[in-house]
Amino acid sequence: MFRYEGAAWERRFLPRLTYAEVEAMDKEDALVILPVGAVEQHGPHLPLMTDALIGESLITRTLEQLPESASVWLLPPVSYGKSNEHLDFAGTISLSAATLQSVITDIAVSLQRSGFRRLMLFNTHGGNVDLLNVASREIRVQTGMMVFYVNPHSLDADVDLVTPEEHEYGIHGGDIETSLVMAFKPDWVKADQLVCEMPQVTDLQYLTLEGRIRFAWVMSDISRSGIAGDATQATADKGETIATRIASGLALALEEICRFDIDRIVRDR
Repeated sequence: MFRYEGAAWERRFLPRLTYAEVEAMDKEDALVILPVGAVEQHGPHLPLMTDALIGESLITRTLEQLPESASVWLLPPVSYGKSNEHLDFAGTISLSAATLQSVITDIAVSLQRSGFRRLMLFNTHGGNVDLLNVASREIRVQTGMMVFYVNPHSLDADVDLVTPEEHEYGIHGGDIETSLVMAFKPDWVKADQLVCEMPQVTDLQYLTLEGRIRFAWVMSDISRSGIAGDATQATADKGETIATRIASGLALALEEICRFDIDRIVRDR
């Protein structure tokens, strides 16, 4: 599937519409999705585009599963993210936290001026997580919009397909991401350069890379190769299974979001 082709891009790509069509649209139940990724190193075997590619591919599959009646609209992805943890590796392109938050906020303000009430930030880069949590609430406060935020990894679609160690610590360029890229763009994976490098934190009782008690790190602190995980276990079939599970579950979630109204939480008590 090429960008701008297929059901997601032909029927649900918001910029394909004219301003008059957007103006006339019933926005009461409409949801606008902004994919946010990254362009950064992913070890010797994966392309710099890995996070952005995974995001576009997953959201494309998800939107193709929606019923015709669902008012869900896709924006052009923000392919660059806050990737300064990878700047020690060549090819990484990073936005500052302030720049990325400003870009996302400006997009949200523009959508609100056009009458949209719901925005989803669809993130596929771990380095964006904390920032987008903050940005989501700031947009809610500033615009009154309902803001939703999802990182597909949090849906646990891989939990029975990879080892517990990989699920917990394989956070960058390992089995999961490599399998997904193998499923989406197999020619973009250098199969003869797959690496296994697990961060040496598995023996720590309290400290973690993500969640619980964290410590600040950049990629060169925890990895020589630029990855965290075991890419040697990756397969296209595994990636296909993960992608199918995410798309199926997320499609149902999007329909729920279109029906959801935050005002009812207090009103319905």
